[in-house]
Amino acid sequence: MNERHTRNRLYITPKQQELIKNTQILLGGAGLGSVIAECLLRLGFENLTIIDGDIVETSNLNRQNYVEKDILKPKVEAIKERLLSINNEAKITIHNCFLTPQNVEDYIKDCKIAVNALDFTSDVPLLFDSICQQKNIPVLHPYNLGWGALVIIILGNKGLDFLKKSNEKFTEINVVEYVLKCMRDQGKSQEWLEDILDKYINENKSLSPPQLSAASWLTAGICTQIAFDIAVGQSVKVFPEFYFTTIK
Repeated sequence: MNERHTRNRLYITPKQQELIKNTQILLGGAGLGSVIAECLLRLGFENLTIIDGDIVETSNLNRQNYVEKDILKPKVEAIKERLLSINNEAKITIHNCFLTPQNVEDYIKDCKIAVNALDFTSDVPLLFDSICQQKNIPVLHPYNLGWGALVIIILGNKGLDFLKKSNEKFTEINVVEYVLKCMRDQGKSQEWLEDILDKYINENKSLSPPQLSAASWLTAGICTQIAFDIAVGQSVKVFPEFYFTTIK
């Protein structure tokens, strides 16, 4: 194991370290994906592709992996610069564009693991999943829930479209409602999150979901462990199961 990753010892074997180094990961979205990308890279995943057509805005700085000098820069360019400042030997491929129904399949090719950190402003996130399912590529869905972190893995036949309600646009709310119901059924009600969800639903519908920095890093840690487990052949929980943790 090289000096860069020597403190990974005991947790990760040299063979595993080499395996994750060459595991290709695709990140759709460089918002929450920007934090996940750094956590992956620091563990030793050195082959990352990041796709996003957005620019850095001031409102991103409360939780995403950017600084003031990045404002108005394309997110993918800013995060590539950040990642290469950590490991300049890493293979960081970026595409400064939005995923669309016309191009999404072109970008899902050789990756071994996909991270779907796309906003649910269209059906593209579900299409992204569907294409990955056809190619048997595991998809990680990360969610920033303020004081809590949620990750759902799509692999196999059942996808998030299972949560769709008739005559209603699918959004992150469907996912959070599903998780909250599961937690209630397990006797682990998350009253604080129920309250936030109610307030968000009653807010101005044009507002983006509220998110905090704490959950960005919690979610990145969960995604990184899941990616490691998948890469080295260990078992993971797939939808309808999920990973949820909270510090509230």
